[in-house]
Amino acid sequence: MSSVYTVAVTPDVSQASPLALVIVGGSMAAVKAPSALRRLREAGFLTQVIATAAALQFVTPLSLSTAADSVLHTDESWFAPQPGAQHLQLARADVAVVVGAGADLLARAALGHASDLASATLLSVRGAVLWVPAMNEAMWTHPAVQANVQRLQAFGHTFLGPVPGAFGSSGEGTGMGRMAEPEDIAAQAWKLAHPVPQDYSGLRVVVSAGPTREYLDPVRFISNPSSGKMGFAVAEAARDRGAAVTLVTGPVNLPDPAGMVVERIETALELRDAVLKAAADADVIVMTAAVADYRAAEAKTEKEAKTAGEVSVHLVPNPDILAELGRSKGRRVLVGFAMETHAGIERAAAKAARKNADFILLNYPTREGTAFGGDDNQVTLVRPDGSHDAWPRLSKREVGERLLSAALPLVSSDE
Repeated sequence: MSSVYTVAVTPDVSQASPLALVIVGGSMAAVKAPSALRRLREAGFLTQVIATAAALQFVTPLSLSTAADSVLHTDESWFAPQPGAQHLQLARADVAVVVGAGADLLARAALGHASDLASATLLSVRGAVLWVPAMNEAMWTHPAVQANVQRLQAFGHTFLGPVPGAFGSSGEGTGMGRMAEPEDIAAQAWKLAHPVPQDYSGLRVVVSAGPTREYLDPVRFISNPSSGKMGFAVAEAARDRGAAVTLVTGPVNLPDPAGMVVERIETALELRDAVLKAAADADVIVMTAAVADYRAAEAKTEKEAKTAGEVSVHLVPNPDILAELGRSKGRRVLVGFAMETHAGIERAAAKAARKNADFILLNYPTREGTAFGGDDNQVTLVRPDGSHDAWPRLSKREVGERLLSAALPLVSSDE
């Protein structure tokens, strides 16, 4: 007889940290479950884990228990002598995450089966349920599987993936069936465990992001190191709070965020045209883009050979897009960003007043931890009258959330 891996443990729902119950399905992607558990714990979750019998053919009990920092729950522990009903105790989680969900587990949950611990627990969960499927593309696209997915979505369950990529044996190739990455699983689970207020529902938000490129010839250009992360974070936060979002971005190495209109541009003139068009019916405009101040008066049409002597380039100013938006601001809320190395508050206040912005977010890119390309930022909200609020160092997503919260009362007062 095989060993019993665990005894029942009642999750402590009084804990300040949210509880994630991870149910590991019987696909080959079960080998990634320990990584998903670690990412969930890094995100701030307490974790419990259930493994189906099929899952234990791919991943060991010890690896799951160690990654979860808790005992492993299985069908054997479900039937072990113990007080209380294990599936009801485990179902108290804030979010249940089904990792490596295969067609069989999807079908059992969709039909309300309770023949094993995983399916019985899923019938009892009152919190959010996140499915992270993984299977061959032919199986995923089969009408029976898709019917079960739709049934579970009708129950209020959320799906993450599958995503394109290689899966299974080398002979299967690639397709839509690969499990989402552990980092994405943790991020989505956190959102489900912390519902976002839909206070931007019905509003339209325009965000500019990234650098511009001002070409000197077909292969040389003037630009800057902006990663676009700040603007993308603002756009994603606005989307999650219910806004209809248009993101206008310069050249960045970030994928298009889902659930919004994304327009990719290169030059300041292209950015101007795209932002002015999108701003026509916007409620909030957030200009995070690092726009080049100058462009070549006449860009060469062919690459010129390198010469030994000095080369002069005739530059002309690019349009001041923030100022142009300010001149026709109307009821819109207009937010700009400013990068300074000294005298920042005075300059930012003057900029806000001169360009008719509601406020400017001032940051110092030379400070440790807030340089171009980082995931954090430390900004000061500066108003045209010089009053200001210094924010601590935060993730760029948290900066975006605070920015939107500061802008929202200004939208309301204009209606």
